[in-house]
Amino acid sequence: MKALVWHKPSDIRCEEVPDPKIEHPRDAIIRVTTCAICGSDLHLYNGYMPGMVNGDVVGHEFMGEVMEVGPEAKGALKVGDRIVVPFTIFCGECEQCRRGNFSVCETTNRNREVAAKAFGRTTAGLFGYTHLTGGYQGGQAEYVRVPFADKTHIKVPKSGLTDEQVLFLGDIFPTGWQAAVQCDIEPTDTVAIWGAGPVGQMAIRSAVLLGAKQVVAIDRVPERLDMARAGGAVTINFEEESVIERLDDLTSGKGPEKCIDCVGLEAHITSHVDSMYDRVKQAVMAESDRPHVLREMIYVCRPAGTISVPGVYGGLVDKIPFGASMNKGLTWRMGQTHVNRWTDDLLRRIEEGQIDPSFVITHTQPLERGPEMYQTFRDKQDGCIKVVLKP
Repeated sequence: MKALVWHKPSDIRCEEVPDPKIEHPRDAIIRVTTCAICGSDLHLYNGYMPGMVNGDVVGHEFMGEVMEVGPEAKGALKVGDRIVVPFTIFCGECEQCRRGNFSVCETTNRNREVAAKAFGRTTAGLFGYTHLTGGYQGGQAEYVRVPFADKTHIKVPKSGLTDEQVLFLGDIFPTGWQAAVQCDIEPTDTVAIWGAGPVGQMAIRSAVLLGAKQVVAIDRVPERLDMARAGGAVTINFEEESVIERLDDLTSGKGPEKCIDCVGLEAHITSHVDSMYDRVKQAVMAESDRPHVLREMIYVCRPAGTISVPGVYGGLVDKIPFGASMNKGLTWRMGQTHVNRWTDDLLRRIEEGQIDPSFVITHTQPLERGPEMYQTFRDKQDGCIKVVLKP
């Protein structure tokens, strides 16, 4: 089969790889009908996530048709079912899964000893996302083996919904939703969102759906800012105006009650001293992540406010003003998304027409063009916000 294969930073190729096979009674094999390139895939492409190995199949946002079902998954799935596959692999049986904390499943990371050394405890297995999270083959491919498939799936109802409408239930829609839910949004709140990429766009619309008084989106890319305004946000272009001063203006000098980091470890701002500091430390391998957004959120957030972090961080950050965070009494909530905790509600909202997540798609291409689309997406060329690939 054809798949997108990681070889080294900035080197992803479309190649022939062996077809997946049933390896465990709870497995299923799906034929991928639609997949996407996620912003966090760029961390792999740019070489900032540890644990990648030459030959890894990438991709964690995908859906398709069930082609084969292991004997222990047949009660939940059958051949011909149409499913979205969440990026988090979960067993449904461990203590964390019983609590709905699917992204920290205690069972599914087959390299959990390695993860425990890095993180202190294991987290869940993830598709196509480093050997720290299990080294599972990803979904930017023609076929995928889905482990624990009796639990790790979202069944698409026979309601005429297109792939594009439901695909993002596997990652960016519930990720943006969880980021907003973690804020405990009240009708009087201003919610400031750093990063208006795909997850940021979903967080904007989630905050609006959850009743925020005002949503502010912070980015520098014109197409992203236009899309954010279309979703109901006030926008700040950080290359043209001061984020701190503009947020003060929008909140009568008090700061936003809720702040969401949809950027993660690759903050691209270059005009601040702290960002230049981060780039130097990153270049000499003294720091792995660029946390400008975290610093700025701590500074501007209203005392007793909440910071929500769906953006991916991979390792070590420096010069975080933790004293300011403690003295202001800020609440931090973060983590990989507990996808299936939210998907029943989000699927209902799609079916009822409250939101059509396909709005974020700007480019649809065959799988073979995946490598060039990685570069287009990373470099924000051709107005690219979200890439969908068709195997």
